[in-house]
Amino acid sequence: MTAAAEETLHELLTQSLIAWRVTGCVNRTGDGAMMVCANAVDIRIEPASADLPFRWVVSIDGRRRPAVSLVAVLRQLRAALDPGYATNRLRIAVSPLVPQ
Repeated sequence: MTAAAEETLHELLTQSLIAWRVTGCVNRTGDGAMMVCANAVDIRIEPASADLPFRWVVSIDGRRRPAVSLVAVLRQLRAALDPGYATNRLRIAVSPLVPQ
């Protein structure tokens, strides 16, 4: 990961904590990963190796989970830091305008 990409990821994670009103910190590690420490939870976010079909690996309490995008990383991060947060998913389906 380039230095610019690391800086962008660091800022995204930091601003996400602020937006979620979660007190915590985001730190860079020497190997290109980010450590998020908040609500007594330590979360490691690292780029996946090139031979894997996903882009990120998120480690929470020793459990490693893949994430295909930064959106997936943020979803996992939010779920770990705020267990009471209810995720909302939008589903679009074809249906008649008037019920039959």
